[in-house]
Amino acid sequence: MKALLLYKDKDFDMSAELSRFDEALIRDLELSAMFKAMAKEDRFIAEAVKKIVLTSLRDAESIRYRQDILKDCINNPEVIRSMYALAVETIKSEKEHYFGIFSRDHPSSILHRSVDVLMMFVNMLKRLKKTADAHSDKFKSEGFKVFFGMIKRELSDDYFGEVQDHLQRLKFNQGVLISAELGKSNTSDNYVLRKPHETKGGWVKRVLSKRPQEYTFYIAERDESGAKILSGLRDRGINLVANALAQSNDHILSFFNMLRTELGFYVGCLNLYDRLAAKGEPVCFPDPADIKERRHSFAGLYDVCLTLLIDGKVVGNDVNADNKDLVIITGANQGGKSTFLRSVGVAQLMMQCGMFVPAESFCANICGGLFTHFKREEDASMKSGKFDEELSRMSDIVDNIKPGSMILFNESFAATNEREGSEIARQITGALLEKRIKVFFVTHQYDFAHGYHMKRARNSLFLRAERQPDGTRTFKLTEGEPLETAYGEDLYTEIFGHTPQ
Repeated sequence: MKALLLYKDKDFDMSAELSRFDEALIRDLELSAMFKAMAKEDRFIAEAVKKIVLTSLRDAESIRYRQDILKDCINNPEVIRSMYALAVETIKSEKEHYFGIFSRDHPSSILHRSVDVLMMFVNMLKRLKKTADAHSDKFKSEGFKVFFGMIKRELSDDYFGEVQDHLQRLKFNQGVLISAELGKSNTSDNYVLRKPHETKGGWVKRVLSKRPQEYTFYIAERDESGAKILSGLRDRGINLVANALAQSNDHILSFFNMLRTELGFYVGCLNLYDRLAAKGEPVCFPDPADIKERRHSFAGLYDVCLTLLIDGKVVGNDVNADNKDLVIITGANQGGKSTFLRSVGVAQLMMQCGMFVPAESFCANICGGLFTHFKREEDASMKSGKFDEELSRMSDIVDNIKPGSMILFNESFAATNEREGSEIARQITGALLEKRIKVFFVTHQYDFAHGYHMKRARNSLFLRAERQPDGTRTFKLTEGEPLETAYGEDLYTEIFGHTPQ
């Protein structure tokens, strides 16, 4: 059985390790705040959502497949949470049975544990089947229709009846019937567990009926060696059945593990949805465009990680960057440029894992990879200078980035003088654009930004952080050519109370 609630045709691989670029995304985009809100103190959900969010889908059909499933989850949150809780309870119960049996290497112990665990699994599967019967008609997505259809088809009453019959027999209340043959040197060989003889009719018929010839021997109560030999014979007879039953348990356990993973992601989405709804922050399901297109337009886009960390609401931005390869963001210090850049990156990740995004509307093309190159704070442990470290990180990105990707620069190459930094930024940006890589660049380097603005290229967009005449920041970004000043004197005045001379 497969859940298939994340992919149409395969399970999600939780064993995959995050790359160093994923760690940079978490740090630069401040994703930990979102993961924490999604997990809601559930450590398993925290790990699951981190890996699933960072494992981007690469086609619009797969994204819409998850979107439809998530819409069902939002419309039926209690059903989703109850199924997730059932998966968690099942896995916990299996572990309790596991630690309750210490002689797991013996077939009899394996069989005993497997029978107990499988009986527990059957009860849990019945509860899952009951949920499917009661609520499946409320779900409209392809994913849940397939899931509930599989549950109803595979977990029929006949199936449960047959399993329970087998489990009752495997308790061996009437003893174990085994056949064997003589092997080489008169050793016993070819042990086979046999089905007990059926006893039909009344007791008179059973007493008077002709029975096959049999020989019986008894072991004395204190004959420990004999009892050990008999136990060994029994283990050899039930060995294959014990292993088969253990494998059946592993199969069912893997199903519940995967169910917990896939439902855990959607429970995390529900937790985030509830947090944002409580603050009155808008969300929408994005419209993903093909990777070959150039789409990037949105209304009311805000930084979801920031809004989770503050009491008030975050200012959203409206931008139309369709058919643009380069977006350069300039303007006043502390005007919301870095926050805007993070909102673009986080929304792209959320869209490409099938989530809703923090905006009133959002449409973007799928990207083959998302990279960030943000300025770093001084690190006393660095063996080289800050500018060398920036170039080293950029070299690593260049070695791994592919056409169709997107990269976010935040004050990059500012650790040297403006002329040198602008030239490096210009050459790197030009090379990336030639490889059809979408670039968002927050910068204070006027020479770099102004140089691109003077080209009047149709595939470029210039945004500027808005500043009121009195120095007030609105945290809105509007289209506008780069200015030579970042209004640093505003911050000086705010801190020291007077304008610098």
